[in-house]
Amino acid sequence: MKYVVKKEWLLKRLDDQQVRIVDCRFSLANPEKGGLEYREGHIPGAVYFDLEKDCSGTVGVHGGRHPMPDVDQFIEKLEKAGIDENTLVIAYDNGDGPYAARFWWLLRYFGHEKAYVLNGGIKEWVNASYPTTTKIPFFEKTKFNASIDSDLLATMEEVKEVVMQQQDHVILIDSREQKRYLGIEEPIDKKAGHIPGAVNKPWMEGLRDGHIKSAEEQMERFADIDREKQLIVYCGSGVTAVPNFLSLKEAGFEKVKLYVGSFSDWISYEDNEIE
Repeated sequence: MKYVVKKEWLLKRLDDQQVRIVDCRFSLANPEKGGLEYREGHIPGAVYFDLEKDCSGTVGVHGGRHPMPDVDQFIEKLEKAGIDENTLVIAYDNGDGPYAARFWWLLRYFGHEKAYVLNGGIKEWVNASYPTTTKIPFFEKTKFNASIDSDLLATMEEVKEVVMQQQDHVILIDSREQKRYLGIEEPIDKKAGHIPGAVNKPWMEGLRDGHIKSAEEQMERFADIDREKQLIVYCGSGVTAVPNFLSLKEAGFEKVKLYVGSFSDWISYEDNEIE
């Protein structure tokens, strides 16, 4: 797999100074839970990045529920964790969550190519009786030289252009469960439905028992998607769409963008249509 590593691989590299491990556990229902779990025990050498405090910006009228983080603040946090553009970074969460994938995507957006997600997360790590610790690591501050890859990010304006012009060379992929996509249920956002023209590929279908499916299985999932077209993935707030972004890249799709604001940003504009 291109962007995913196994626990056995990481176990052998726990003492490698060129490797940084990032704990991304989080709970949307209880935002403090991830940090608490980290303090109670984490993979040795892991630093903690919080979805809302570190990997998202301040929520405003537009931008969605988890907007892009402040560039300077995010880079400063990376530097304090001893991460520069050449550090090999492994991100993990509980295994079935998308939070490690969100951090992975952010690193790649900022030009960091040596970023990976730990398959199975800490849940599989603990089940294998691999070591954990409560020790908070300290690293010397580094200098992170960002190189923004704008090809990975889709803006609301870009998505609106696709919808208004009915561009057939672009495919919008809604990553939420089908009931939310169809507007049957909407437990979070103020409006129900989906962005007009979007197809539904629930992100959970890319996982099995908390593991990311193989590249071959991901290719089967997306067999009906044209590889030559530009793909834009979204969800409710730009978090659960990232596992689909990761799965598409694993399956060999090249033209993939993330609409970070996602549906919660889309509906913040009154004139944007909903299907």
